[in-house]
Amino acid sequence: MQWNCKCWKGRWLCVLLMLVLCPLILCQKIGDPYQILGIHRRATLPEIRKAYRQLAKEWHPDKNEDTNAESRFVEIKQAYELLSDAERRQAYDLYGITNEDDHMYKQRHDYSQYARFSNDPFDFFSAHFRSQDQDITLFHKLSVTTRHFENNILEKSVNTPALVLFYTDWCFDCVRSASSWRKLVEALQPLGVTLATVHAGHEASLARRLGVHGVPCLTFVLDKQIYIYKDSLTSLPKVLEYIRWKFPYRLIHNLNDGNADAFLNDFEDNKVKALIFEERHLIRLRYLITAFHYRDWVSFAFVDISAQNTQNLTARYKVQRNMDTMVLLKEDSSEAAATVSTTEIATQTLTQLIEANQILTLPRLSSQSVLDTVCPVEWRAARRRLCCVIITRDSHVLRDLRPLAKRAPERLRYAYLYAHKQPEFVTALANVSGIDLSSIEHRIVVIWRREATRVQFEWLNESWPSCARCDDDPTYQQRLNETTIALEQLVKRLLKPNEVVAYEARVQELLDEAAKSAIWRAFLKVGEWSERTILALRTQHAISAISVLATVVLVLAIGYLMAYLIRVEEESVQRQKQERRDQNGGKKETKPEMRMHELRAEKYNGLVRLQKPGCRTIVLLVDMQSRVQLLSKFHKIVWPYRKNKTLVFAYLCVERGVEWFRRVLELSLGGGALRVNARNCVGTVLALNPHRKYFCIYHAKHPECAKPHKRMSRMTRSLGGGDIDPEAGAFIGFTTDPDSSDEDSYDPPVLLQENLLDGLENWLDRLFEGSTHRYYINYWPDMTTK
Repeated sequence: MQWNCKCWKGRWLCVLLMLVLCPLILCQKIGDPYQILGIHRRATLPEIRKAYRQLAKEWHPDKNEDTNAESRFVEIKQAYELLSDAERRQAYDLYGITNEDDHMYKQRHDYSQYARFSNDPFDFFSAHFRSQDQDITLFHKLSVTTRHFENNILEKSVNTPALVLFYTDWCFDCVRSASSWRKLVEALQPLGVTLATVHAGHEASLARRLGVHGVPCLTFVLDKQIYIYKDSLTSLPKVLEYIRWKFPYRLIHNLNDGNADAFLNDFEDNKVKALIFEERHLIRLRYLITAFHYRDWVSFAFVDISAQNTQNLTARYKVQRNMDTMVLLKEDSSEAAATVSTTEIATQTLTQLIEANQILTLPRLSSQSVLDTVCPVEWRAARRRLCCVIITRDSHVLRDLRPLAKRAPERLRYAYLYAHKQPEFVTALANVSGIDLSSIEHRIVVIWRREATRVQFEWLNESWPSCARCDDDPTYQQRLNETTIALEQLVKRLLKPNEVVAYEARVQELLDEAAKSAIWRAFLKVGEWSERTILALRTQHAISAISVLATVVLVLAIGYLMAYLIRVEEESVQRQKQERRDQNGGKKETKPEMRMHELRAEKYNGLVRLQKPGCRTIVLLVDMQSRVQLLSKFHKIVWPYRKNKTLVFAYLCVERGVEWFRRVLELSLGGGALRVNARNCVGTVLALNPHRKYFCIYHAKHPECAKPHKRMSRMTRSLGGGDIDPEAGAFIGFTTDPDSSDEDSYDPPVLLQENLLDGLENWLDRLFEGSTHRYYINYWPDMTTK
């Protein structure tokens, strides 16, 4: 009995667990989203959207009579939502997770109950931050995430511009700009502009990617391009002028009596004409935003009623003064298709009027978007939509087809197609039906788009008659009536749900006839900025622009003048050289050149430490008193060696470099301290071999130079130490042994400054022979700038 009770409790526990886990399992497993949409795992976001649109149209419950259509549609929608979200898609690819778990993703800040100062006991701060002009609650109400910015605002900016403000909490500049942002929202939101805010602290990656370096930062998103407004938000007119400047140039044409006919009679762009009449010189921003939204379907033009050259155009359409008027025109009539006139036309009224008349009476299939609008996909046979397309190379045959297009039923649309601009589409239809392409001119094909890439069609047996001047010809009128009757009968038959269409073909997307090449776009861009510059010179910024241009011209003129003077001076020098050469009998004048560098801290590395192997630096020690005399004599002595590329000649001022010289001597003599008299160093010549770290020394009182015979023995004895006598040349560590015999003693004569370098020539010969003594050091000491 006890066992049965436990079993009974276990069964209820299992049932309870199943009831709890089943919804979780069902939410977790929605199937493979890639297989549901029929795409590969590396599909891009546009490919995902395209597949979703096609499947959604096919499996929508209102269009598909299948019993599983509703569940299939929900499955397609869930798969699209998963793959269109970058974070959820990455989680699925890595871990197979299909539901958006709270612990897997970053928590978003909740602004729904944002009222932190509503019950604040500190009335001072509450009154300060909750005032009407400095209330930042609106920032939080309009705040969006990175995902929403990329998937909605950025994608929809192709037709709908957006203003996005980056802000943070506790930003006093943001608080001060709250009133300006409120004014922008009140002014632009009714005009169709998307306004949103982004918390730069919570969405730091988005702020970095867009180049936002400080808050508050206003960005304008237009046609997937992001522009950063760098001025202050306090001036609303400046912000509106900045927005107006960023719209495409010549989005709206300026019309007058002279150019009106050329604009109104040209429908090759396949767009409805919209005329905006205003009693002002510049079109309102609300009409400019509407023109940008419908720029692919409607060609807008602006007419200034107050101008003298627009009176005839204003009288033609009976436009009232002091009123804003919009007139929509189509290609089949000189009268307006729709007209609205009021003090200030609301954006909603503009949208409703354009939506009802955005397609021509007989449009041209010039792109895939036009095909999707004129001939939409309809899967069900009972609600099939037909499209009568006449294939031609010119538009004069369309005159007699427009009356049929006007009185066409709801599920029938008429259009035309240029065979030479859409060859792939025409060839696909001709190959399936076996029609010769040479006889396809002026043929009418009735199309039913059951799928996005597959059409069912049937040809009209008769070609559409064409004659430019045959209105009174009975034969032409009879043939036109017969063809019209045949076409109506064909359409009536194909509209029946059970009627089978003769042919079926797979077609590719239509080419965009309005697309421009990269070179042409660059050319238009240059022309656009040139014209914008010319227009800017006529505005209030003309003075600043002219001043900048004048400054640039002045700088270029001064540069050209300086270059001209330098060229004249060079020509004068060359002419003087040529004259001297002519006076010398045509012989080229030789100018003795030998570089003499000063050994300073700035040139120390180049002359000593970084010297190439095999090269030596010959350095003469001088002071300011003996500099001119000794350098002149040194120059004459070393002149024969000027062409030797392994020798570099330099001089060292002992006032600045005596410490370096003393340190070199100490390192070569074992590190003993020396007292160096800077005056006695004058006239010393050092032959440095930087790579092998040794040097040879010349001085008039040096044992090696003062007494050639027995000099090595004297040097050997002197290295042992002794008293330092500065007057006897002990500054280099060589002294006379006091215990030496008289016959070995040597008393050098008194030397004058001009005789210090008398023995340098012989010493240089021994140096290049290799018979001079070498003093090795471990490293070259630093040379200070003192």
